[in-house]
Amino acid sequence: RSVSCRLACGDVEGRLEALFGRVRAIQGKSGRFDMLLCVGNFFGSTSETEWAEYRTGAKKAPIPTYVLGANDQETVSYFPDISGCELAENITYLGRRGLYSGTSGLQIAYLSGTETQDELAPAYSFSAKDVAELKTSLLSTPNFKGVDILLTSPWPRDVGTFANSAGEIDTKKCGSKLVSDLAASLKPRYHFAALEKAYYERLPYRNHTVLRETPQHVSRFIALADVGNTSKKKYLYAFSIVPMSLMDPAELVKQPQDVTENPYRKSRKEAQKTKAPLYAEEEPACQFFFDLNKHQGKKRPSDEKERGNSQPKQAKKPSQPTGPCWFCLASPEVEKHLVVSIGTHCYLALAKGGLLPDHVLILPIGHYQSVVDLSSEVVEEVTKYKSALKEFFRSKGKRYVLFERNYRSQHLQLQVIPVPLDHCTSEDIKESFIVQAQEQQIELLEIPEHSDITQVAQPGTPYFYVELDTGEKLFHRIRGRFPLHFGRSVLASEALLALPQRADWRRCAAERAEEAAQARDFRRDFQPFDFALRA
Repeated sequence: RSVSCRLACGDVEGRLEALFGRVRAIQGKSGRFDMLLCVGNFFGSTSETEWAEYRTGAKKAPIPTYVLGANDQETVSYFPDISGCELAENITYLGRRGLYSGTSGLQIAYLSGTETQDELAPAYSFSAKDVAELKTSLLSTPNFKGVDILLTSPWPRDVGTFANSAGEIDTKKCGSKLVSDLAASLKPRYHFAALEKAYYERLPYRNHTVLRETPQHVSRFIALADVGNTSKKKYLYAFSIVPMSLMDPAELVKQPQDVTENPYRKSRKEAQKTKAPLYAEEEPACQFFFDLNKHQGKKRPSDEKERGNSQPKQAKKPSQPTGPCWFCLASPEVEKHLVVSIGTHCYLALAKGGLLPDHVLILPIGHYQSVVDLSSEVVEEVTKYKSALKEFFRSKGKRYVLFERNYRSQHLQLQVIPVPLDHCTSEDIKESFIVQAQEQQIELLEIPEHSDITQVAQPGTPYFYVELDTGEKLFHRIRGRFPLHFGRSVLASEALLALPQRADWRRCAAERAEEAAQARDFRRDFQPFDFALRA
């Protein structure tokens, strides 16, 4: 099978030395890549000096590089032939729109420029007519299933619907409706875009309707930042891909665990129904998750705001415990001497038999089994506690690791354990969890840092979940047996805290007076960070 390794890049803006220097370093470390695909602004206002050396052949790109055209009048002059041409040795301008088929069989669709509503698009723009012609030329090919890669400069409008957060970018206002329509039709396995000076890797989305259409491959949208940006946002993305035409059909349509609904489906239906222009304002779609393990067709809205009515959200009520609960705050079983902070919906308590004296739990006051069962008010307060604990532990030269085991437990416990900053990096922590999981045949998947756990797990699903205070997350769907002390054992291991003797909390029991003193100390130290005291 023909696996090819590619690099995609965001706005270069004329910083060719920085880009190609980084590409050389990556190739030196990871081996050769087949091509570099550049989206966004390849040239900038200060490109001329650096570009002259490549244009004249004094310097050469270290890898075959394919670029999109101008996005403004200022850089149009760098592209002598609007329909595509070689700009310099190893640097090719793909053209205004079309399909590039590599020798490997990889199909790369591309659309240069930014959206215009004028029928006669300037050289740096595309119109609805351009998009319609590109769609028609590809969709008319026999047995069209989709393209391997789609390259555009603007983001597709609404790409964030049903997805992990895009940070500061408002995906309902940013980007192009025409690009959304193109992506919905061409079903790219990878879609790259730029121009927003941001890195965003969206959760993969479906290209079929569950239970109504034959499964199809998923699409992944990745937006890349600008080369050499000072915020160190990711601008180069390495990926391996086998051309769709060479893949086993069953493997091609495999659905990853974190797949979401298609973000463009509703807006396309609306556009077709009203024959309105594609750039007209439209309401966001409503997503339904289908739990195929339970009743076929059972559905629930993914976002209360999208229920199709303007009634205020009904808060989820906590369920009632089936027996005595050690963690419901109103329960007589709660060891109240361990409680260190009480908010409106959550509280903090030191862990009984903690791995460290400042090992703390975030717990809902009402009875909820897991994070995915929480109401929005409780989620909001959990987030506040995470933020306060991050600030608190950072003031002490530590970073926290949080984990939840929704398996053989009846009340949500978010275990928060601090690790000294000078002891190990967040990469070390992630690696320890992944390696020790592999040793026990546990598949820990990394999920995008702005994503929400509710997007990969439904209520009632047993799972194990790790979150670093950087926002990085690891997730395992529990399908059989699972070691109850796994999270704690990894943190106690020699690779991290080197406290293997404290891996089991039952061996770390302390006298009640000692526990009360530790809680007093924590409460005193945490007080300046405790938002619950300022309420």
